[in-house]
Amino acid sequence: MGGSSPCASCKLLRRRCTKDCFFAPFFPSDDPHRFAIVHRVFGASNVSKMLQELPVHQRADAVRSLVYEADARMRDPVYGCVGAISYLQDKVSQLQMQLAAAQAEILCIPMQQEPPEATDQQREPDDKPYLTQNNLNGMPQLMNYGSSSNAAQEHLKGESLWT
Repeated sequence: MGGSSPCASCKLLRRRCTKDCFFAPFFPSDDPHRFAIVHRVFGASNVSKMLQELPVHQRADAVRSLVYEADARMRDPVYGCVGAISYLQDKVSQLQMQLAAAQAEILCIPMQQEPPEATDQQREPDDKPYLTQNNLNGMPQLMNYGSSSNAAQEHLKGESLWT
């Protein structure tokens, strides 16, 4: 850096910042917290070694990753960024299950709103009684669409299904 203010790394390590300071491009003086957490977790020497082993065009991404990992490790000393990733994966799984449930519910709505397929006049006569839902009180009702006598139909309508 060599200018007016030392980089965050040189400021924290209390050394003179030169114009060819290795950390200056990645840890500017206006964000000292960034280097402080990386230094606390990884150490300045280890960070320097890691960055020197990388090609120049990958170093900025590596520094962003180190800052993220160090910050996660400071928040959660046991699991670090793995804990954050696991939490987010669990959240995605929960949301996928909620989405599947909502989609299933949406598929059921048109089936609930469809009118009966055929009316009494359109059905072919047979002798089988049918259990239908009474719209007035929500109680099941036994209906006979067959060709038997009216007396038999009245008997079936009046008979309780639960006795």
